[in-house]
Amino acid sequence: MDLETLRVAAVQLQSQDDVAQNLDACRRQVHAASGAGARLVVLPENFAYFGAEDGKRESAERLADPTSPIQSQLSDMARENHLHLVAGGFPEVSADPLRPFNTALVFGPTGALVASYRKINLFDVTLQDGTSLLESSATSAGASEALAVFDIGGFRIGLSICYDLRFPELYRGLVARGANVLLVPAAFTVHTGKDHWHPLLRARAIESQAYVIAAAQWGKHPRGRATYGHSLVVDPWGTVVAEASDQVGFVEATLDVRYLERVRAAIPCLNGVLPRARHSAL
Repeated sequence: MDLETLRVAAVQLQSQDDVAQNLDACRRQVHAASGAGARLVVLPENFAYFGAEDGKRESAERLADPTSPIQSQLSDMARENHLHLVAGGFPEVSADPLRPFNTALVFGPTGALVASYRKINLFDVTLQDGTSLLESSATSAGASEALAVFDIGGFRIGLSICYDLRFPELYRGLVARGANVLLVPAAFTVHTGKDHWHPLLRARAIESQAYVIAAAQWGKHPRGRATYGHSLVVDPWGTVVAEASDQVGFVEATLDVRYLERVRAAIPCLNGVLPRARHSAL
């Protein structure tokens, strides 16, 4: 294995409320990306199911259950294509049967589960158009300290999911754990995506001096949901090096450790000291 470069792919999907149909779409894109040379493939949030909350709860699986339909197929995809596959966010059974976790999974080239991450920051917002989205009403949050990284060659890769993107301290924590690649599988709404998707992803890349791979949902989904798409790969300087158009597919890029090290050496901001909180007498 070349330890200094890594070919990656960010898959863009238009997932619906049919798990079997969605997994078939994932399999086609993973196989195509592998054929184009990708050794790390990232699927977006809600890759397996994007629909009503009752259906989400019904499709929830226990972590690392080899007999579960979603995880077993993901394992097969990784093994058959001999690559690392990141499944951006799916319903994992939690202690609250009405509120599963939103969990990202990483399967290695042997098909083994090598890492997982439960989404910490849940999307509870009321948009300017009056739309109210309360992810916490049907999803349990992961523990705030449970950050996750895994290694491929000379790259340490940090996991996050969608709304996490708005919390730079999470990514600083991943970088402190050695991450030089940050993954952001997402299902960004059109309303927020058109204004914030590109600036936020570029900001996370610049301040972390890391590659950012963002795999997105795109188009129309059940319950009137519409997602922005524009799956991206951003380099450590903040330059967008690959971007998906408005369709299902994938984009590819080659990550280079040597380039990353040059960027970090030129502007050594990761060596800075974070200010301590000051307490004044009242």
